[in-house]
Amino acid sequence: MNMKDKLKIISLIAIFLFSGSCKEEFLDIAPMDAITADNFYKSESDVRANTASLYGIPWFAFNDKFFWCAGDLMSGDIFHDWDQEGQFMFLTFNAGNSIIKQGWDGLFRVIAYANSIINDMPPAASGNVPDDVIDRALGEARFVRGTAYYLLAEYWGEVPIVENSTELVTTNNMILPKNTRESIYRFIKEDLEYAAATLPAEDVPGRVTQWSAKGMLAKLHLTIAQGTKNAADFEAAKNYAADVIENSGHSLLSNYGDLFKIANNNNEESLFAMQWMTQGWGTGNSRQAVFARSSVITGNTQAWGGGKSMTYDFLEDVEVGDKRAYHIYMSLGNYYPEINKANGGYTYNIVSRDENGDQLEGPSPVLNNLKKYVIGSADDGPGIGTNQDVAINQYLLRLADVYLIYSEAVLGTGSSTSDGKALEYFNAIRERAGLPIKSSISFMDILKERRVEFGAESMNWFDIKRFYYRDANAALQYLNDQDRAYRYNRISGGDSSNENTMDGYELTPPSSPVVIYEQDMFLPIPSGEVGNNPLLAPEEAAVDYYANQE
Repeated sequence: MNMKDKLKIISLIAIFLFSGSCKEEFLDIAPMDAITADNFYKSESDVRANTASLYGIPWFAFNDKFFWCAGDLMSGDIFHDWDQEGQFMFLTFNAGNSIIKQGWDGLFRVIAYANSIINDMPPAASGNVPDDVIDRALGEARFVRGTAYYLLAEYWGEVPIVENSTELVTTNNMILPKNTRESIYRFIKEDLEYAAATLPAEDVPGRVTQWSAKGMLAKLHLTIAQGTKNAADFEAAKNYAADVIENSGHSLLSNYGDLFKIANNNNEESLFAMQWMTQGWGTGNSRQAVFARSSVITGNTQAWGGGKSMTYDFLEDVEVGDKRAYHIYMSLGNYYPEINKANGGYTYNIVSRDENGDQLEGPSPVLNNLKKYVIGSADDGPGIGTNQDVAINQYLLRLADVYLIYSEAVLGTGSSTSDGKALEYFNAIRERAGLPIKSSISFMDILKERRVEFGAESMNWFDIKRFYYRDANAALQYLNDQDRAYRYNRISGGDSSNENTMDGYELTPPSSPVVIYEQDMFLPIPSGEVGNNPLLAPEEAAVDYYANQE
């Protein structure tokens, strides 16, 4: 389905609407067909129901495969070499890669949902609900739209800005030019500033607030600052981050592992997360299905993570004693009591066998398997569906991110900093991980800390992009120096007596090195989109969105 057809479908209001109320579970799905704006927005609960649709289903296509492929494989964090997914680890994809298309379509689907609320809701709701309710709904929608455009800008760089999806469809005006990254940043900034000014300081857990918007503004300004080297942008990032840290009432969870439990969805560290349910494929988080090692863990055949590991290069950045490691990946001897409870829990072995000696689980490429977002079978607890629909939230922004944004903003263009507040927030992350504090930090210290803190959360590519804006040559050298494609192979002649020891395997470099070039730092626009709209072709220049508006 091309972008035009998708927009025709998703610009209709509430193909899926969610029931909105003041209870915590505000995402109970209530499908409603053939609803128009004019006969729907009759009360505050109607408005809230529609904005609730921004948090789940529209994000599915983006989150299902693209987010972790682009976020974790391109960064050199996850080893996975299968088919079009594996192309992200080697950066050998082209514009015909189907997962790139899914990411593009998914984010524009999110934008179309947001645009429907932004453009169709106010005139229909006016006179039926108070203005502040409308403004708050607009704040939610513009926050989501701004965040989606931030993701588009960091993955693709130059993309069309779409403010009114319905208008484009009704006027058949689908041949839009790419807009410059600078004008997209301005557009994002305007959306997030509106959200920060209109969203409340508190809301039902899971809905975004002014603190969510300020946290994203901190990240946006830091991203811009690394490219412009402008002190004012670093200062804005620092100030927004400080406001969130000091005034939001949010706090770090004391136990890192608690972040990744269904019971702790929408916890005090969460600032923005996709909200997922167990009501069938497309409504839940599919991350467990693609990360879990085997059916021993999931209780069903939806376990496609046997060939996925954290890369050898990632493991080299994990310090001895780091408590986060256990919650990011499973390694030899790790025991997880919450998984496979009926059989006394799950102990990770390189190879596992049944009572007859038949192999149940085999060696992964780097002799570890992914743990984050892997939580067990439907028998292990509530919220674990059987159709790739686990009800665990997927973070897009949490307070730990803002802590490290503050430290990076204070560092600015400098080589290191010993600023008291920058160290306080940086070391708070390390202390939770059980690591010794530092008395001075560099950009590479922050990059490494972020890499481990957000391991397997698909966030590292954005950090690498800021590194690229800061120093393109150094960032490319960093990527090309990675041991991302190293794997373990069974030592010839080994038998089952050493299949569960590291001595039974040897670390092997790839037959040829993974080489990453400057043109790899931005994804190609899907070939189907270029075919439908020649203005999206690589040789076509991007235009300033605001050039004819001022």
